[in-house]
Amino acid sequence: MPASTPATTTTPTRIAVLADSDTRWKWGALTSHRIAPREDAQGPLALSGFLLRGRATPTPRQLAEVGVPADSLREVTSVEFLRAMAEEPYDIVVIALVGGGVQAMLHGLKRVWEGRSERPVVVTGYVGVVYEKLADGLLLRHGADLVLANSRQDADRFRTVYEGVGADASSVTEVALPFLGGAAYEGEHDPYTVVFAVQPSVPDSRKDRTYLLNRLIQHARLHPEREVLLKLRSKPGEHTTHIEEQPYQKLVQKLDPPANFRLVYGNMGEVLDRTDLLVTISSTAALESLHRRIPTVVLTDLGVREVLGNHHFVGSGCLASWDQLDAGYLPAADPEWVSRQGVAADGSYGTAFDAARERIAKLLGGDRPPLTPYYTPATARGYLPGILARHHLGPDGSPLPGAPAADREPGPVRQIVRRAARGAYRHGVQRVAPVIRRMGEL
Repeated sequence: MPASTPATTTTPTRIAVLADSDTRWKWGALTSHRIAPREDAQGPLALSGFLLRGRATPTPRQLAEVGVPADSLREVTSVEFLRAMAEEPYDIVVIALVGGGVQAMLHGLKRVWEGRSERPVVVTGYVGVVYEKLADGLLLRHGADLVLANSRQDADRFRTVYEGVGADASSVTEVALPFLGGAAYEGEHDPYTVVFAVQPSVPDSRKDRTYLLNRLIQHARLHPEREVLLKLRSKPGEHTTHIEEQPYQKLVQKLDPPANFRLVYGNMGEVLDRTDLLVTISSTAALESLHRRIPTVVLTDLGVREVLGNHHFVGSGCLASWDQLDAGYLPAADPEWVSRQGVAADGSYGTAFDAARERIAKLLGGDRPPLTPYYTPATARGYLPGILARHHLGPDGSPLPGAPAADREPGPVRQIVRRAARGAYRHGVQRVAPVIRRMGEL
């Protein structure tokens, strides 16, 4: 592989992003633009997208909604991605996967770059609020050159976990969520617009989702002068980062909403451009809204619980119920809480990625040591092999015998079979599995 070249005004930084869902592609692609050295900030960078084949591989519509184009985009297996990393020159590799996927790729990349001092810089992190599986997810991400923390609070917590197990914490780098932006809220629109931002997996029961829909529709009836929008993440048949077994689109068909109630899709930033009140259970959309200083509510109707993720907003000043909203309550976010969450509503967002850019520039300017994940066959013999095997990798990070496309590009027949199998899998996850579960509850 040719030597990695520090970015200049004439040589764009070459960045590869591996993502397994629409949300993670959005995070990875936008992060690439934020962390590229300053010279690329006013010009193009060479962005190559790799979509990991699976149940949540984004559709063309989902990719278009994200709105971050790539110079090239292809769907790959884990082994195909590793082969590309062995053969193609990049300066930076951004791994936007779940924790197990990150760990597998770190071991696979360590293997394919063995003996190379000028390998790409590897970056990973989280797409939003980290409210569960903190230690597990962090240790699975350990070994990357940069583990991005979206806030000062997360950076402190990440270092505490790494240092607590005796792992090197120097990779933790404080940044902010890469998709914040847009114009600050300047006052009420006409009509006044209330947006409920849904999440694919929270809450997950039909009962809870129907309750939220009924309350949203009730709010629309109580305030006919307002426009009430249900902001949806995906269309039926599409998957996001999480499985959605009870799509709101289907539940609302059995109800009778008023004329001022509508379903909307599209880019969240464009929806926020016309929002006067953002309501959610615990979506990252709340942080986007707070960044713009839009009045934001995190609902307490279903309780303040870790399983919902709304416990993260304790102390934010944003917790409220539908009863309070119906009565005209308007929340006021706590400035100190907002500051610790990386929301940067104080105008400091422009410098939030400076530390990451400086660290990357320094790494690109010198030799990079081999990747050293915390988990190895010596430290996690009962855990690591299973994680690697799910990505068709052996304990040393090399492809297992029979791994998909380990030694060649898939032929036309294999491609057709692969597409059909994935379609059947998605159908089973979204259609068949929920029916079986409901039958089991009878």
